[in-house]
Amino acid sequence: MNPIFPLQPETNAKGKQRVFKKRTNPIKGQKVIDYLDVKFITRFINDQGKILPARITGLSAYQQRKMNRAVKYARHLALITFVGQDLS
Repeated sequence: MNPIFPLQPETNAKGKQRVFKKRTNPIKGQKVIDYLDVKFITRFINDQGKILPARITGLSAYQQRKMNRAVKYARHLALITFVGQDLS
């Protein structure tokens, strides 16, 4: 605290806050997410086989739940793998 100027606001120790750019929705107004469309579904999975979060993909919460369900259906039908490719 600075005793000379007591009415000044204290500075933020972290500095400037990060500004995140809102990602555009990749599927826009599409209602149906087809679990048989493997090429489309693999856009929402990383190289380890994990489902990417909505903050990365830009999906809405409703669409993210539908996408999770579609990925899991596709995994159980062996359309996509449960784990990524082993590089060792």
